[in-house]
Amino acid sequence: MADWVGIIWLVVLLAVNAFFVAAEFAVISARRSQIEPLAEAGKASAKTALWAMEHATLMLAMCQLGITVASLLILNVSEPAIHHLLEIPLGYTGLSEEAISVIAFVIALAVVSFLHVVLGEMVPKNLSFTVPDKAVLLLAPPLVALTRILKFVIVALNSTANGILRLFGVEPKHEAASAYTLDEVSTIVSQSTREGVLSDRTGALSAAVEFTSKKVRDVTVPLASLVSLSDLATPTDVEHAVAKYGFSRYVIVDEDGQPDGYLHLKDVIDLDDDVAELPVPAKRIRQLVSIYEDTELEDALASMRRTGAHMARTFTEAGTTTGVLFLEDIIEELVGEVQDATRRL
Repeated sequence: MADWVGIIWLVVLLAVNAFFVAAEFAVISARRSQIEPLAEAGKASAKTALWAMEHATLMLAMCQLGITVASLLILNVSEPAIHHLLEIPLGYTGLSEEAISVIAFVIALAVVSFLHVVLGEMVPKNLSFTVPDKAVLLLAPPLVALTRILKFVIVALNSTANGILRLFGVEPKHEAASAYTLDEVSTIVSQSTREGVLSDRTGALSAAVEFTSKKVRDVTVPLASLVSLSDLATPTDVEHAVAKYGFSRYVIVDEDGQPDGYLHLKDVIDLDDDVAELPVPAKRIRQLVSIYEDTELEDALASMRRTGAHMARTFTEAGTTTGVLFLEDIIEELVGEVQDATRRL
């Protein structure tokens, strides 16, 4: 009868081991973005799950303690029971007691190891990896409760482990990483697109990732490539330029060919005919903001949106003007080709 009690203990201990393994992988695999909305909605298990994720090292210490104790008990309680039960049928083989004992031990060890690895480790691990968000909601509450009951033991174990890490110059983290680097996001987008779980037909997602790594110099239009007007340009000159090139905005350059401002078609279209052949009034010419060419493109976009500028003068570290940055060109990096409303295709 005692041997069958050992088998019952094997089942119980495998379940305990599986619980701690599943809880361990659930805590480190679950996504905050999926749990936080549930916690904000007032779901108690989600709040507990968030606490567990924020104290991941404590949770892992509890899981490791549970796994270790369960594993040792399986070997010390269940293996002898199986060993003894196997000796009964093996006794009918006519083998010596020593041979029967060795064979029974090997078989018992193999059976217990197989059950421990498959049912106690791999199945719960794979389950938590497959549905981490559901797993953490289910397993975090009992895990946190056990951690609080054994708080002093767990804190002591965790502090010892962290102290050893600090001796080697490593600062331990208490929460599993829930943010991604730019390269990781790019990889996620590419892999998800290949596997068909994400559609990026326009390339907007890929462009957004690449956008964050670009500098102002990457999209600046060099001075030699600009379609510009002189600072003595008349409203008629602007209208002729619109008819010839189809652009609605033109850079105004001084006598040295340096960008001095810019004009939009609507800045001159309301002027009376009697001033059509006179230089555009200075107050009508819009000012160019200046942006360093090594500025990140997203910072340049924020600066231009803040000032309401459609163009910006770009310059080097030495202060030399390199060209003009167009707001339209920045937006095109994100959404693709943008056509000027006045431009003919």
